Amino acid sequence: MNHFTVPLMAGIGFLLDLLFGDPHWLPHPIRLIGALISVLERGIRACVPKTRGGELFGGVILVILVTAFSSAVPLGLLLLAGRIHPYLCLAAGSLICYQLLAAKALKTESMKVCHRLEAADLPGARKAVSMIVGRDTDRLSEEGIAKAAVETVAENASDGGLAPLFYMALGGPVFGFFYKAVNTMDSMVGYKNERYLYFGRAAARLDDVCNFIPARLSAWLMIAASGPLGLDGKGALRIYRRDRNNHASPNSAQTESVCAGALGVELAGDAWYFGVLHRKKTIGDAGRPVVPGDIRLANRLMYGTAVLGLLLFGGLSALIYGVWIF
Repeated sequence: MNHFTVPLMAGIGFLLDLLFGDPHWLPHPIRLIGALISVLERGIRACVPKTRGGELFGGVILVILVTAFSSAVPLGLLLLAGRIHPYLCLAAGSLICYQLLAAKALKTESMKVCHRLEAADLPGARKAVSMIVGRDTDRLSEEGIAKAAVETVAENASDGGLAPLFYMALGGPVFGFFYKAVNTMDSMVGYKNERYLYFGRAAARLDDVCNFIPARLSAWLMIAASGPLGLDGKGALRIYRRDRNNHASPNSAQTESVCAGALGVELAGDAWYFGVLHRKKTIGDAGRPVVPGDIRLANRLMYGTAVLGLLLFGGLSALIYGVWIF
């Protein structure tokens, strides 16, 4: 196994995701991580005091156990495969990398929203968008549905594509799995509600840390992709500089602001979660309404950004492993 194995794993995984997405018949490791989180949460909650300190401590234990297990399993599989044959290790690592990426799945699911809107099927569009967003969708208008889909594509351009690529470039499938474990924990327990305010705090903070660099790299790569894709590159840069911090999360508005500027629309703003209205700042300028076609443009921008990321991070990975290992 030569020093180009890690970049090859990420590259092959990217191509597999581009071609096949997330087949529903194929068992997905992220679902297994989700099941692990649920089991550990129940067990840990049964053991720690029902106090602020107890829940904070329990949340830290959850993070340690989930990340350790999620990193150890792919490491063990790769070591075992490498003992059998180097090409088996490459194949296993490529398959793992493929399952850590979600660009094609995000495009597929968001385009279901687009198609339902274009068919004037508002109930169907609300159902479709509820599959990819965490907010309440039962009261969303046509524009609200399109806006929610665009925001999800923009934010997950980093979480589902660029950030996993970044960590795979640094440490192959093992680092990629570590990142996805953190990201999955945040999506399951990183809420600021009564149940998870303290228990989920460690997961939420670690997710913020792990996404800090990838989110900003993704934003700049998205700016670079905007002009060549026929979108407003200058607007993307302007809105990014102005609105990149218009979100409670330090990372979420990074790519959302670029997408809003590139499309010339306004994103974010107030939203309902679990029946409660949350007041939020807007991102971008309301130059025109968000329309179903913007979902297509957001996906085009996501893919263009992913290709640039693959080239950048692949080169970084080859440099790291060429210098350090061979």
